[in-house]
Amino acid sequence: MSVKFFIYIISTVIVIWSLDSININQIFKKNKEKQAKTLYFILAISLIQLITSFTYEIFLSVN
Repeated sequence: MSVKFFIYIISTVIVIWSLDSININQIFKKNKEKQAKTLYFILAISLIQLITSFTYEIFLSVN
């Protein structure tokens, strides 16, 4: 398997672990759980992509 796959796995674990510390429901209005979960999902996917791309580019530049 490729290195990028393993970076994605590691990034996913780190991002989900770190986002778990945020109580995102307090930011939103009452009865807006669906919007809060959607934002959480989009934020997680975006962070995973950014961290993976950054780490992979560093890995390529070192080799």
